[in-house]
Amino acid sequence: MRELKITPIKNGTVIDHIGNGLALEVLRIIGIRELDKDSTVSVALHVRSQKLGWKDIVKVENMELSPRKVNAIALIAPTATISIIRDFKVREKRAVDLPDRIVGVVRCPNPNCITNQHEPVESEFEVARRRPVVLRCSYCDRLVDEFLTHLA
Repeated sequence: MRELKITPIKNGTVIDHIGNGLALEVLRIIGIRELDKDSTVSVALHVRSQKLGWKDIVKVENMELSPRKVNAIALIAPTATISIIRDFKVREKRAVDLPDRIVGVVRCPNPNCITNQHEPVESEFEVARRRPVVLRCSYCDRLVDEFLTHLA
């Protein structure tokens, strides 16, 4: 069996243990268009995993994720781990952790919610359930369990 090798990155972020088929959504969350043109991005889809069966992996050179982006990844890929790479070495590795409150990451699907009325109010959700994830809008109490179409 041939094995595909992915080039190591000097500095950046590796997002591993992403649910199978979700790597492209993770790329959308991290803002692939905002990257430096010289940054290497590696995406591995449908990789065998002892923990998950199958997983995706995203490696992005010269980028460290903001807490908001980590929260968005936690919503769609709760099994993901994030490793910070500096000088080709893993300097920090942690599992994503869904906080009790999500601010500015998800748009409320309720068109009448104050967060959708052009007011200077940022969306805010509390985690109503963790497995599977369900959020409750702090303003209108709308429950949200589909995040891909509502990411801010």
